[in-house]
Amino acid sequence: MMTSHTIPAAIDDVAVASYTVPTDAPESDGTLEWNRTTIVVAAVQAGGLQGLGYTYADGATAALIDEVLRYAVKGMDAMAPGAAYMEMWRRIRNLGRPGICSMGISAVDCAIWDVKARLLGLPLVKLLGQVRESAPIYGSGGFTSYSDKRLAEQLGGWVRQGARAVKMKIGRDLIRDEERVRVARKAIGAETELYVDANGAYTPRQALKQADMLARHDIRWFEEPVSSDNLYGLNFVRERAPGRMEIAAGEYCYDIFNFRAMLAAGAVDVLQADMTRCGGVTGFMEVAALCQAWNIPLSSHTAPAMHVHTACAAVPFSEMEYFHDHVRIESMLFDGVPQMVKGELRPDVSRPGNGLELRRKDAEKFAA
Repeated sequence: MMTSHTIPAAIDDVAVASYTVPTDAPESDGTLEWNRTTIVVAAVQAGGLQGLGYTYADGATAALIDEVLRYAVKGMDAMAPGAAYMEMWRRIRNLGRPGICSMGISAVDCAIWDVKARLLGLPLVKLLGQVRESAPIYGSGGFTSYSDKRLAEQLGGWVRQGARAVKMKIGRDLIRDEERVRVARKAIGAETELYVDANGAYTPRQALKQADMLARHDIRWFEEPVSSDNLYGLNFVRERAPGRMEIAAGEYCYDIFNFRAMLAAGAVDVLQADMTRCGGVTGFMEVAALCQAWNIPLSSHTAPAMHVHTACAAVPFSEMEYFHDHVRIESMLFDGVPQMVKGELRPDVSRPGNGLELRRKDAEKFAA
């Protein structure tokens, strides 16, 4: 005979804070320069427990959560994250889905899933349905602002920690790109995979020229050779790139419809999704199902501490981005951050939810 019980799971409130952390050196890629990163942290209260989620955005995202999304989910059932997710989307109908709205929803959705898992006393990966014990990473940084020495030290350091692939930025200088790739290849050796990310810096024909150069250095991952807004251009490059080179993109897709359009256009060999942008846990798992249906591998974009549970629950998953800035910030601000072991991250199944706890005293030093 089954017995029923009631879990006190109404969402009591949502609190939000933003923290801006200076980079450890000036950074740039093919199209942007920066010297600081802002993380927006959402805390959902339900049943006497708290769940955490976050996104890398700015103060405007925190304001949206506090002034709009907070009231959208307050009083809803924390055990039904999908219902809260849809209510948030309905509430921002006239504000626009991409960008800030999607990132705000992502942070709150992650926090709701976290508090649900905590209420059940389960690690998030078990709640979602674990399919692997750990997920491989690739070290990611190699900014165009780095000296050759810093580039070699960073990429080589990840290889010594066990990373089987590393990624560097290109796109500032068509000629200088090749010299930097040579430096990187020498630092990591012939056995480690070397990925490059142009952040949409090239035209389609420039990208093809670079693809031929990159192939000479055994580059098999070319990320955003042209802007992700240009699906025709991505397809143009993908259809003509050297046979062993995979084209990757997707980090600027904000909902399931963006991802579907990218796949339908034949734009990528590897689809990237960022759960801090694309709708949190709910959105990321939707994308995983889409990739499975299209037989396309899924890779997570940045925020490794937030992705580790979903990475181990998504069937078509390939690898996680171990992004320098976010690894640094997550280690500075949170307890329970997974540590790389032999080139992999493993969710801590001894801790409920996503396993993360904000060190508020440390975080307050960076409060906006």
